[in-house]
Amino acid sequence: MPRRLRQCPLPFRTWGGRRPGAGRKPAGPTAGVPHGPRAIHHGRHPVHVTLRIVAGLPSLRSATLFPVLRGSLAAASAASFRIVHYSVRLNHIHLLVEAEGTRALGRGMQGLGIRLAKAINRRLGRKGRVWNDRYHGRPLRTPREVRHGLVYVLLNGRKHGVSGRGIDACSSGAWFEGWREAVEMPPGPVPVARARTWLLRVGWRRGGAIGTDEAPARACRRRRSGEPPPRAQPRSARHGKMVTAGLVPSFAHHGR
Repeated sequence: MPRRLRQCPLPFRTWGGRRPGAGRKPAGPTAGVPHGPRAIHHGRHPVHVTLRIVAGLPSLRSATLFPVLRGSLAAASAASFRIVHYSVRLNHIHLLVEAEGTRALGRGMQGLGIRLAKAINRRLGRKGRVWNDRYHGRPLRTPREVRHGLVYVLLNGRKHGVSGRGIDACSSGAWFEGWREAVEMPPGPVPVARARTWLLRVGWRRGGAIGTDEAPARACRRRRSGEPPPRAQPRSARHGKMVTAGLVPSFAHHGR
C-alpha cells in the first residue's frame, strides 16, 4: 500500500517585512514633507508654497544665484499655473501661486522645481540634488488667510531681521499693488504674473491695505489673539508717502 504524504503546517511570520506604518519615523530637520497623496486643489484658492534646498549650497540671496532665480521664476508662469509673488531667503523660497486644478498645480510645481534646479546647478557648475524634499503647499481659502499669506511672503525679510522698513529686493514686493504707502515700481519687465483668483485680486483687501512696516510675526499674533487686521486707510493717506523699492541691500545679508 503506497504511503500517504502528510502536508506539514506552514507558519506565517508575524514580524518584519513590508506593512503599513513600518520603518523608522523621520524626526527633526530631516522629517520633511509626508510622501502621501496630496489633497485635491481647487483653482479658486491661492497656494502658499515653500521650497527648501539641501545643505551646503550658497545663499539663494547672493549676487551669484538670485538673478538666475528671478529669471527662472519669471519664465515659469503659464496659463494654468502662475507665480504671483515670491520671496527668496537664505536656503528656501516662499511663493504665492495660482493653478487651475490639481494636475496644473502638480505639473507646474514639477516644472518649476526642475527649472530652478537646473539654473542653480548651471550657475554653480555642479551636478546633483538641489531640493531637500518635496514642496510644502498650503491652500489659502479665506480673505484673511490670503492677507496673512501676502504679509508672510512679501515681508518675510523683516521676520528674519534682514530687511527694515523698505521693500526687500529679493522679493516681488516692488510689483505689489496693495501697499498702504505708494511704492515706486522699478522699470523693466514684471517678473510675476497678475493674480486671477478673486481672493488674491480683491478678497484680501477686505482687511485693508498692507503697510510696509508690518511683519509676519505680528500678523500671526493678531490671528491667535483674534484682533482684527488694521482698517484700510483713505486714498489720500495711502499715497501720502513714497517708498522706494529695493532700498534693502539684500545681497549683503542672509535670511532664512
